[in-house]
Amino acid sequence: MYFPDGEQAKRPKHGAPRRRRRTLLVSIIVLGAVLIAGVSVASFGRDAISAYLHPVADFSGTGTASVEFVIADGDTGETIAKGLASAGITKSFDAFYKLVLKQDPSPVFIPGVYSLKKEMSAQAALDALLNTENRLVNEVVIPEGTILPKVFALLSSATKIPVAEFQAAAKVPSDFGLPQQAKTLEGFLFPATYSFSPNMTASDLLKQMVTRTFAALDKAKVPVVDQFRVITLASLVQKEAGSVKDMYKVSRVFQNRLNKQIWPTLLLQSDATVAYGTGHTNTWNTTDAERADAGNIYNTYVHPGMLAAPISNPGEDAIDSVLHPATGKWMFFVAVNLETGETVFSETLGQHEAAVAQSQAWWQAHPEYK
Repeated sequence: MYFPDGEQAKRPKHGAPRRRRRTLLVSIIVLGAVLIAGVSVASFGRDAISAYLHPVADFSGTGTASVEFVIADGDTGETIAKGLASAGITKSFDAFYKLVLKQDPSPVFIPGVYSLKKEMSAQAALDALLNTENRLVNEVVIPEGTILPKVFALLSSATKIPVAEFQAAAKVPSDFGLPQQAKTLEGFLFPATYSFSPNMTASDLLKQMVTRTFAALDKAKVPVVDQFRVITLASLVQKEAGSVKDMYKVSRVFQNRLNKQIWPTLLLQSDATVAYGTGHTNTWNTTDAERADAGNIYNTYVHPGMLAAPISNPGEDAIDSVLHPATGKWMFFVAVNLETGETVFSETLGQHEAAVAQSQAWWQAHPEYK
């Protein structure tokens, strides 16, 4: 091709920069891709590098010296992690907390006192806290019908808390939400098997037992205004009945006697109430003098109407018997065999006197029960 003078020499000069621009553009794209890839690689390895350069401080093994650790109600994994590290059980907060966050499902921590060890690995500490065998408890059984002083004695024996502390804690019944008629906690310490944490106070224990009583009353749908009366009568049924099945008949007898139309004196005439008032609660027998003592507010041979206050701590069956007594016209009952619990229920005084003779014969044959 022909070019005018000078043109042929100039054209190559314009071609070279275009090639350089294309080369530069490709280089920039390649370099960008490399840089992007480099950033991705750096991001991917950052955690691993950080873990390598800054490893989480953790102990190894299951620990050394024994130590008690408390999980309070409402404690979270974060709270527990701080407590473990502060107590020297785990080496760091991160060791335990990060381990907890990795768990699926999330662990459930039960409040209480746990037996752990110093210098445990985070995994060992977590395993120990999730093992209920490491949870320290004081177990105590309160039988139905146990009276207040014996409840205190049983609680003290199980927890090593002095009886005096229970007596002091129980001085003001209204502090526990009891009805205003209640002068003591008698009747409102629910009989059951309890597992108390070692860090609980005397007041804590008593409140838990009172709460169980109110739960039983609520379950039975007892109106608030009737709670004291129901507990009082149930406490009497609990002491007088020889068996659960007899409770409903015993309840009927006492409720019949509270009906002035069929029992004009309204006297419940219970030896158990008299004995409670005298403090001789280890016997069923009372004397003529004791049954005539008007100074005993629990003497139902003298004081008519409803018993003054509870004489024991009743269970659910006794409460139910008060609410659903058996249907019958019985006015009397007497145990005729303490070994079997056999009780005779009578409608008339003549029938009752015959049953009493049967009871006396049994007592004479079994002096060891006196």
